[in-house]
Amino acid sequence: GTVLIAVSAAACATHTAAAVVPRPSPFPTVAPPASIRPALTPVIARVSADALLQTALTLQGVPYLWGGDNPSSGFDCSGFVRYVLAQHQMPAPRTALEQYRLGTRVDLNQVRAGDLVFFSTVAPGASHVGLAISSEEFVHAPAASGVVRTERVRSSYWQSRFIGARRIL
Repeated sequence: GTVLIAVSAAACATHTAAAVVPRPSPFPTVAPPASIRPALTPVIARVSADALLQTALTLQGVPYLWGGDNPSSGFDCSGFVRYVLAQHQMPAPRTALEQYRLGTRVDLNQVRAGDLVFFSTVAPGASHVGLAISSEEFVHAPAASGVVRTERVRSSYWQSRFIGARRIL
C-alpha cells in the first residue's frame, strides 16, 4: 500500500495549497526528535527585559505592513514581536494566536517589562500582540497609526480589548 502525507507551508497572510506526497508503506509514524521539531515555547535564554525593550524601542517609527516581519519593509504586530525575540535568540511562532500559547499566563495587574500582552481586535481571541514596557505601557506595531509605537495598556481602547498576558522570561 501507499501512505499519503499532506505537506503545506503557511505564512502569516498567505497559505499555499497542500501537496500530496506518496510514501511507501509501512512508514513509521513516530514524532520527530525534539531537536528538529518546531519550538512551541521559546528557549528561556539569559535575556533581560531591558535588552528586549532596548531592541523593541529602537524600532519605533518602522512602518506597519500586514504580514511584515522585518524593519526594512515593515512589521505587523506578531512579526514585530517575533523579530524582537529572534534578535535575542528566542524563537517564536509567527501569529499572535500562536504566540498566545508561549510562556505562562499573567494577570493584567502582574504584567511586567518583557511580558507579551494580547488583545482581541480584528478577530475573536488573540489577534493582536505587543511587548510590555511596564504594567502601564507596551510597544507594538498597530495598523491604525502606521508605525511601531508605544501606548498605554490601560487606555479605554486597549484595556477593553485586553485578553491576557504571557511571561516568556
